[in-house]
Amino acid sequence: MLKALIVSDVVLPLIYSPQIRQRFSDVKLVVSCGDLPYFYQEYIISTLDVPLFFVRGNHDKEIEYGSSFTRSAPAGGIDLHRKVLNYRGILIAGVEGSLRYRSGPFQYSQSEMWAHVLALAPWLLRNRLLYGRYLDIFVSHAPPRGVHDGDDLTHRGIDAFRWLIKVFRPAFHFHGHVHVILPGTPTETLIEQTRVINGYGFREVDFVPASNRRIAPWTIET
Repeated sequence: MLKALIVSDVVLPLIYSPQIRQRFSDVKLVVSCGDLPYFYQEYIISTLDVPLFFVRGNHDKEIEYGSSFTRSAPAGGIDLHRKVLNYRGILIAGVEGSLRYRSGPFQYSQSEMWAHVLALAPWLLRNRLLYGRYLDIFVSHAPPRGVHDGDDLTHRGIDAFRWLIKVFRPAFHFHGHVHVILPGTPTETLIEQTRVINGYGFREVDFVPASNRRIAPWTIET
């Protein structure tokens, strides 16, 4: 059993404090679904001393300015955008951003999102040949179309993500982007064989890695 911490969209005092070390001492993997300051993600990495995989959101900055230096990504984090990786036998891939609704970085049309997803396809097919399955975890900022999304262009889900779920059947799809304000707002939905989870704020998820690994542990493949 491996416990993953999913974070997205909002900086929480519980996490950005010394409490994090005790509260999340059993976490072995962190997934950031975007719209979080890079310094916040670096704090998580350095304090928990575990790998952090991330995608950027539509509010992320191309350059984040600090008091003594600038950064374009969280130091020590692993960027998942258009990548398929193997971490300790867990097959993980990601796509950044949301639908384009104004000028700015990390925003794409539905067609561009299709291009991002299709770029993953050859590597997912390779996974099937090597490991007997396509994908365990898909990470995005925006949700899939029709799941946890909104009617407005800003929060509309991505058609290509819904297709990816249907064809490649990941165990989990973690996303952010949609803020959870009202009680009772759905944050987890089962689509086909995939648990779609909104990581707004934070979520803890227990993951059982597949038993048919063919690689050494603690390995990241690209």
